[in-house]
Amino acid sequence: MSLPDVNATPAPPRSWRQRNRKWVVPAVGFSILALFFAGSIVLFVLTLMRHTDVFREAVARAEANPQVRAELGEPIREGWWVSGHVRTTGSSGNAALAIPLKGSRKDGTLYAVAHKSAGRWTYATLEVAVEGRPGRISLLVGEGVW
Repeated sequence: MSLPDVNATPAPPRSWRQRNRKWVVPAVGFSILALFFAGSIVLFVLTLMRHTDVFREAVARAEANPQVRAELGEPIREGWWVSGHVRTTGSSGNAALAIPLKGSRKDGTLYAVAHKSAGRWTYATLEVAVEGRPGRISLLVGEGVW
């Protein structure tokens, strides 16, 4: 039987990475997967909102309005982050959207509140707020139904 070497140096302690590798790698992988999944859901919902009749008509009216074009500058593009909701059940529903608009001179927000009854959308609110400008530009021309 041999005696331990008294002059031998002890092994250096393992690093944090070496001690925790077996659970850190799966945790990081799961976190990346969860972020990808959540991002996919957000992108899907935003895409669905952009393809609704309310969104398309509201943006078309804003782009066609001479006062909005003069204030924002051309071309006018929709921003990425649309907020609000669109809920429909058969021939009825409601929508409330805030759509960011970007022009060559200024940015703004298009607000659309609409109600669907008997298959027709009626706007309660359709207006553009331009950054730095007091008040809003109304896009309702009296009829409110499209």
